[in-house]
Amino acid sequence: MLEIEQAERTSISLNSPNNRSCFSHLHSLQESLVKRLIGLCFFIVVTTALLNTDANAAEPALKLGVGLFQPDKEKNDATYRPLATYLSNKLNRPVELRTVDSWEGLAKSLANGETDIALMGPWGYVLANHQAGAQVVSTILYDGKPEYFAIMVTHPNSGINQPADLKGKTFAFGDKGSTSGYLIPLHYFMTQGIDPERYFSKVLYTKHQAIETQVTQGILDAGADYNRNRNAMIEQGLIKAEQSRIIWQSAPLPNDAVAVSKALAADRGFVIRLQAALSEVGDVLKTEPKLLPPHYTGFVSRDNNFYKPIRDAGLATGILQAK
Repeated sequence: MLEIEQAERTSISLNSPNNRSCFSHLHSLQESLVKRLIGLCFFIVVTTALLNTDANAAEPALKLGVGLFQPDKEKNDATYRPLATYLSNKLNRPVELRTVDSWEGLAKSLANGETDIALMGPWGYVLANHQAGAQVVSTILYDGKPEYFAIMVTHPNSGINQPADLKGKTFAFGDKGSTSGYLIPLHYFMTQGIDPERYFSKVLYTKHQAIETQVTQGILDAGADYNRNRNAMIEQGLIKAEQSRIIWQSAPLPNDAVAVSKALAADRGFVIRLQAALSEVGDVLKTEPKLLPPHYTGFVSRDNNFYKPIRDAGLATGILQAK
């Protein structure tokens, strides 16, 4: 009975006006504290986001240089702009695309700082590495392989069946920064004791697409190219397969390199992020097939040693001087 009376007194005490006011005040304080904590969290989130945005905005845009893989600059820009956008999103930094119309020019732009990252031919990379310390981070894959071939082509009706038949004929190289269009065929001719300027009736230096077109038209007797370009031009209907015949093919060559300037190469954290972004391209292509041109299936991480065959050819021809 005593316990019941005590409980009743306690209940009456808790329900007294003073106590109800105390509890109400305490509840208000709790609500106020929660609101302040929510506000503080919101402030921290917004401030952090703004600081990150300012930090990213403060970083200069990365300049991505690409060679003229397509017939003209406009088509080349349209082809590789998705890759620039992808890298910008993955690296959380603006990436500006610029097409350089010669392989030699692209190598020079990477060497002199006009370009930060470049998708370039192997010989152009070796030149940029030799001259200015540029470093390869990845190699592009063609049909799943990090290699391609230099070729020599002629018209099937030219009467030319092998390089030995080219004496006194017209012949076209690519520009002097090209691997398959210049360095590798030049190296081959040297091993055969052939001086192009004396062996051929006329020597030209022009773009890969022009070589294939002029050979199929019979304007040129023969010229140097690479299998990927010939395949692409046939698939795009720019030349007909029956009007182009391969008379020579090189050993496998390391595919095009993604290289960075010496300054960026020193930032190991950036290199790791770039390699990671490029290594994921293969999977992304399954849902975004226009990220790369047809037959290009992603990238694989590679270092300078992978391009030793190109460097050796450059040294053998005397174009590259040993340091």
